[in-house]
Amino acid sequence: MVDRGDVSEDADAVLIPLQEARAARVEQQVTFHRRELDLILKVYGRMVAAGEWRDYAIDHLKDRAVFSVFRRTSEVPLFQIVKDPSLARRQGAYSVVAASGQILKRGQELGRVLAVFENRLRLVKA
Repeated sequence: MVDRGDVSEDADAVLIPLQEARAARVEQQVTFHRRELDLILKVYGRMVAAGEWRDYAIDHLKDRAVFSVFRRTSEVPLFQIVKDPSLARRQGAYSVVAASGQILKRGQELGRVLAVFENRLRLVKA
């Protein structure tokens, strides 16, 4: 058995009060994780290829993360993909919001929420 000495002599150990750790966690910004960004950027790439979207912006705020999609940079966003963890247990953390403020889709899973951008059947005149 190896004697490691007194624990108080360990220079690498740092004691952090639980209140400080919780406060630091609360102050962090909400961000999109890599897998979430992969799903969003797949949809974005498809819409850019279709010529419908041209620019985007990502905002990481204290209460939510927002991926805004623009037709032109100088305009208001066409759509916003929002991650709001405070709504996770109620309506779902993810939502797609139109430029008018109308929530197009909301849910627990980002993939299902992004399905609102899938190709829809359109009326074609012959």
